[in-house]
Amino acid sequence: MDARTETRHIPLCVDLDGTLLAADTLWEGVAIVLLRNPLMLFAVLYWMSKGKARLKYEVAARSGRQAADWPYREAVLKRLEHERATGRQLVLVTGAAESVALGVAAHAGVFSSVLHSSTDINLTSRRKREKLIEQFGEGGFDYMGNSRDDVPVFDAARKAIVVAPDAAAEKWRRAHDAEQLDIGKTSRLAALKSIRMHQWAKNVLIGVPMVLNHDILHLDAVINVILAFFAFSFLASAVYVINDLSDLTNDRRHPTKRNRPLASGQMSVPMGLTIALCLLVASLSLTAVLPYDFALVLGFYAIATTAYTFVLKRKLLVDVFTLAGLYTVRIVAGSAATGTVLSFWLLSFSVFFFLSLALVKRYVELDEYDGRDGNQVPGRGYVAVDFEMVGQAGVASAFASALVLALYIHSKEMQEMYTLPWALWPLCPLVLYMLLRIWMLARRRMLHEDPVVFIMRDWRSLVTMAMGAMLILAGALGRQ
Repeated sequence: MDARTETRHIPLCVDLDGTLLAADTLWEGVAIVLLRNPLMLFAVLYWMSKGKARLKYEVAARSGRQAADWPYREAVLKRLEHERATGRQLVLVTGAAESVALGVAAHAGVFSSVLHSSTDINLTSRRKREKLIEQFGEGGFDYMGNSRDDVPVFDAARKAIVVAPDAAAEKWRRAHDAEQLDIGKTSRLAALKSIRMHQWAKNVLIGVPMVLNHDILHLDAVINVILAFFAFSFLASAVYVINDLSDLTNDRRHPTKRNRPLASGQMSVPMGLTIALCLLVASLSLTAVLPYDFALVLGFYAIATTAYTFVLKRKLLVDVFTLAGLYTVRIVAGSAATGTVLSFWLLSFSVFFFLSLALVKRYVELDEYDGRDGNQVPGRGYVAVDFEMVGQAGVASAFASALVLALYIHSKEMQEMYTLPWALWPLCPLVLYMLLRIWMLARRRMLHEDPVVFIMRDWRSLVTMAMGAMLILAGALGRQ
């Protein structure tokens, strides 16, 4: 019997968590259960006291995960399909709960049998090794795995195939010169991607009250704005990570969001939670040295953005009004950090301006779906037929923001603050140009990112804002 024929008669046993799937079903399930109801923490602790096998069973029963919801490793699936085509027996052997294991096996459609944990036995590490030796004999099977728990099984297998290994599995692979199928992606890059530093550009709004009040040369105000900027940015990044955890299913069904670190499995749930906690601590540390009013605004922002993450983003229109409000809260935070008096006109302009941008964000999402009635955007309160209405509302908001700006320029406040208020009139067409251009790009399907981030990256928008800053400076010349 040649080597190829012998291999066909040797079963290939495949691990699930981290191997077939680029995720850990237990950790992800626990995160979903707790995010859905934080009070379930006490139940989770009770299940843990009964053993890991019991924990896996209870979490699987409550997480509501479907087999199609998991991120499968394409390289592994292709390898298994090839092996199955040769007539080889494939066995899914996993420490996951029965419902998870059977669901994944049925979805993959390549396994002839499944071995899994029960409510009493956690089928991992040496228990898995003993079970496979009992079934096939020592050296009577090949094994595909990825972690420290798989090392004892590697030792008992005829051949090991290592997939996206952790440190222990990689050390074993190098020592035994074992085959490696998928190296995985580095966690550091995934961590940086998960906190979305490019979104920090939104937080420059914190400096708007200081600039408009002409306090940019006051060192104390500048320092407070910088501290407030990072406090907001750290908190926002923590919320982004939590949001990604809560929205894993919808993200995996989205054509681009499926590549996010948590959704794709590039970053583990424990790492995501650790990053979120560290960012939260950093934000609170900076907030402690800022005025008390800023802490109140940041606290309100934390509550509002959490409500948006778990509830409001799924509500029709409430989501865009909330987004517009959250942008405006950044301006309020800048006022609180520097002690600057806020203008009613500035807040009104901000609400309409950012409502237009929030609506264009939804407009782009709706444009990705066809026009059939009832075709709802996953995780949102909109259906495809809302497309035109959202666009009309967004353009109307753009014109409303320019109107509020025009009234502000003509107001008594401006007459008192600027000696040349007429020099600010060109701001109105500049604002309209910026917003209408964004809407036209969205209509042409040329806008593929958050519109606020787009403004911060687009050179035409940056030039427009620079021209606006020059007009404000010109209007302030000779200020009494």
